Amino acid sequence: MSAKAIKSSEWLESWDPNAEGKWESKIAWKTLWVTTYALTLGFMSWFLVSALAPKLNNLGFDLSKKELYWLAAMPGLAGGGLRLIWMFLPPILGTRKLVTYSTALLIFPLVGWSFAVRSPSTPYVALLILAFLSGIGGGVFSGFMPSTSYFFPKSKQGLALGIQAGVGNFGVSIIQFFTPIIVGSAMFGATLGGPQNFVDKVKGIDKSVWYQNAGLVWVPFVIVSVLISWKFLKSVPVTSRGVKDQLDIFNNKHTWLMTVLYFMTFGTFAGFSAQFGLLIKNLFGEFANAPDPVKFAFFGPLVGSAARVISGPIADRVGGGILTFISGVGIAVSAFFTSGQLSPASSDDFMSFFWGMMAIFFFAGVGNASTFKQMPMIFEPRQAGGVLGWTGAIAAFGPFIFGVLLSLMAPTDFFQAVALFAVVGTAIAWWFYARKGAVAKS
Repeated sequence: MSAKAIKSSEWLESWDPNAEGKWESKIAWKTLWVTTYALTLGFMSWFLVSALAPKLNNLGFDLSKKELYWLAAMPGLAGGGLRLIWMFLPPILGTRKLVTYSTALLIFPLVGWSFAVRSPSTPYVALLILAFLSGIGGGVFSGFMPSTSYFFPKSKQGLALGIQAGVGNFGVSIIQFFTPIIVGSAMFGATLGGPQNFVDKVKGIDKSVWYQNAGLVWVPFVIVSVLISWKFLKSVPVTSRGVKDQLDIFNNKHTWLMTVLYFMTFGTFAGFSAQFGLLIKNLFGEFANAPDPVKFAFFGPLVGSAARVISGPIADRVGGGILTFISGVGIAVSAFFTSGQLSPASSDDFMSFFWGMMAIFFFAGVGNASTFKQMPMIFEPRQAGGVLGWTGAIAAFGPFIFGVLLSLMAPTDFFQAVALFAVVGTAIAWWFYARKGAVAKS
């Protein structure tokens, strides 16, 4: 029975994107756009804390630099941990139920933060719990991406997954860009209480803000996503339907090699996306005419996300291995350069730091796309979905690991460590996937 004959049912029982007559591009692309919309909302929820943390003390909270790093890191811990669960769900729940139910869960952190920011007396542990719940938006990635890969032939997976992950990554920029605009408006009136008092003694600012709106405004978008996911999505059955059958990916050395490479790329992107605003504040915040973190932090995720979208079709043409190698070289050089920009004498030194960070984000974005092209080429379809989920789960710990290390290490030492790790990843990419005669060309 063809997919056309069973469009009214949830499961596409006869579906093989690599076989003629068993694939419908219309269903595949509809799935891509619906799940990409949901994934974008997930990333917005995941990085909401990164947009709030740099300004909490201006609202009357009394949090140390270490506490703020940990707060911004907590969604990464949750995102990585939850991805280890979500990676097993696509063949069990199917795309329709997985996307619908997962998206509905985003309402909890979005509404929760709208209450927490209203009072500086909110316990720090409550903030950590809400930050952990925000990680749900990161966890869904390891379910959404593998399930989308089931809908596309190998020749189009670089493009499709590049679009989904790249556009989804734009959620980071969206939440960081619009939060300062949203919190300056009383669009919800006194629905969740009156305004907060925002004070910046360095810049002489004392004004009213509505930080409860930062999460609340996106709830209607989440509800729309839940409804259209349930109505329009289908599910593709795969060979494995249980957790145990999916564990054989760990017997393949390429699972572990690609885990290193994806952490080098997406781990770096996510880690710096979560901490960029705090880095700006902590490095330059004491200077006169200090740059406002919320006006610059969104540029990094924006550049990285755009690079991911653009690099997807390029990876389809030239292969993912060589692009991952180029990405590693770029990250290593950029991180080492930026490590020399972390002892500023004045705010005039900011732009050197900023452009170094933009280079890191760009090359991380390139590698985000190329690694996702590699995995469907290296592994057979059932394993590829599991590896996509696993590598995504480990890389999602990036915000947590970066936050913890920045709370323990001097920034210069940390950036040099990032550069060194990228050198290791670059060597792996070259030897196993990019050089002539590599065992696994991708």
